[in-house]
Amino acid sequence: MMTDVSDTDNSTGLLAQARVRPEQVALRLGDEALTYAQLDDRARRAAHALHELGVRRSDRVAIMVPNSLEFFEAVHAAGRLGAVVVPVNIHFKADEAGWVVSDSGATALVVAQELTPALADVAAVPRLVVGDGYDEALAAAPATGEVDPPEIVGDAWPTVMAYTSGTTGRPKGVAIGEDDFRRRAVGVAASGERWGLGPDDVHLLVGPSYHMGPLFWGQMHLAFGATVVVMPKWDASECLALIERWRVTNTHMVPANFTRILELSEDVRNAPDLSSLRIVVHAAAPCPVPLKRAFMDFIGADKVWEYYGASEGGGTVITPQEWLEHPGSVGKPFPGNEFAIFDDDGNELGAGEVGTVYAKPALSSFRYHNDDDKTASVHRGEWFTVGDAGYLDEDGYLYLTDRKSDMVISGGVNIYPREVEDVLHRHPEVVDCAVLGLPDDEWGEVLYAVVQRAGDSKLDEDAVVTWVREHLADYKRPRVVEFVAELPRDPNGKVRKPKLREAWIARARG
Repeated sequence: MMTDVSDTDNSTGLLAQARVRPEQVALRLGDEALTYAQLDDRARRAAHALHELGVRRSDRVAIMVPNSLEFFEAVHAAGRLGAVVVPVNIHFKADEAGWVVSDSGATALVVAQELTPALADVAAVPRLVVGDGYDEALAAAPATGEVDPPEIVGDAWPTVMAYTSGTTGRPKGVAIGEDDFRRRAVGVAASGERWGLGPDDVHLLVGPSYHMGPLFWGQMHLAFGATVVVMPKWDASECLALIERWRVTNTHMVPANFTRILELSEDVRNAPDLSSLRIVVHAAAPCPVPLKRAFMDFIGADKVWEYYGASEGGGTVITPQEWLEHPGSVGKPFPGNEFAIFDDDGNELGAGEVGTVYAKPALSSFRYHNDDDKTASVHRGEWFTVGDAGYLDEDGYLYLTDRKSDMVISGGVNIYPREVEDVLHRHPEVVDCAVLGLPDDEWGEVLYAVVQRAGDSKLDEDAVVTWVREHLADYKRPRVVEFVAELPRDPNGKVRKPKLREAWIARARG
């Protein structure tokens, strides 16, 4: 049974902050700002508008809105109703977006006007359109202090059902247990304590708000009464300028953000005053050791934290000091979590042995929405996996070697592309790279390296292969090398390897 959505910690959450610090700025975007009192009022009014569309407790509300003030208004409006937020990737086309809305069973949509064509196939679902009647709908709601419908019950922490990235097949909704939502709110408080966050902090949201990492960090700061500065889209030089302008104290990034900042010319990179920045937390994609060292040299070695986790639950964290002692690790489990490595037969492996990474969270359980078979396939008793491969060292630090699905079998030998990527990232003329498998009649699969060179580099295929052979066994050398101006990455910073593979196969057949 779902915990009463009005049963919250009185010291955290939007309502609490609106009472305690109504004039504190909650959200900034460009020259616009909303105080906690204004955000609370607009979220309550948006809840009225969703209620008029028929949204009730436990219903699902799909939100397809870019980084904006309205995105957070809609999230908190759903929370007021005890509804479940389903964030939709703003880059999805009609088939993809329609799948998420229909599969989730969303009873209402909040969508940006320019994105409505992507939802043409779900025309029957009622919606609020940001940019077309949205402000009017909020204005029509009763003022604060007037009677709200009984379904608008208070300051619920917004429940989210995220859809996985869908590396194989359609993306699936990660549905947490109804009571687990309230437990996760406890995790928010623990996260704030871990990083020493509070109302004096200023958080810069640089990633897509529809992704769980950036959304969680934005929401966590709102729960504590801090200010969230929203970037509508990522830009490296603008990021540094915003840190200086608003005296940002922390931000959440992915390794691709590090790369783009370090690509800036030295005069642009060093011009802004970044002295206010205390913490940069990164996750979501593997970070090559040379890239992280370079970013630590730029921003400050004591500021860069890393964690590893998934929408399904579980997580590790590593401090800057620990990482310098265990480079390449993603850390040890959060308190109450356990991690173990199993082989394909279900045997637990020892220190240093590579296998499938399994987690056992203390407080959370999940299922894949509408897919009991997939739910069962990723569980091993109380343990579950999201398909990552890795190992634990003697001290219990977790290292990831690759996605299990990315492993290449060439000539009957298992090869983890990330190992080759890490070597390539150490080359002084390589800015970015991706390594993946291609079908081959003789070997089954061969390694394909896609490389972004430094601007004036003359690096060629022979030099790339020679570099890898100098550092790894010969069978791990790429047999196909291609140079590109920029690697295709999704908004979470992950390289779109299927897109690279499909493009190569299409050219080969061409």
